[in-house]
Amino acid sequence: MIISSDIELCRKKFEEIIGRRVVLKTNGGRKRIITYVGVVECCYPNVFTVKCDRGEGEYSIVSFSYVDVLTRTVRIGLVAEHSSEEQAAG
Repeated sequence: MIISSDIELCRKKFEEIIGRRVVLKTNGGRKRIITYVGVVECCYPNVFTVKCDRGEGEYSIVSFSYVDVLTRTVRIGLVAEHSSEEQAAG
């Protein structure tokens, strides 16, 4: 059972990563996994939004609930941030 304090803790953790790049994986049905890569944009009481780059200057905004994260319907991971020096050297 999910307790409201769990949802509050999850929301607070997402508020800490606003502006960071994340990878989200969710079940698309029929053994299909949908992957989103974007930036955590905003946190609301029950959902958070991610701004995903679609290329050519276009983007989409997708929203997910904290309950989906807690029940592992949606998996999330932070994208490692490299400095411009590391990218130039790598």
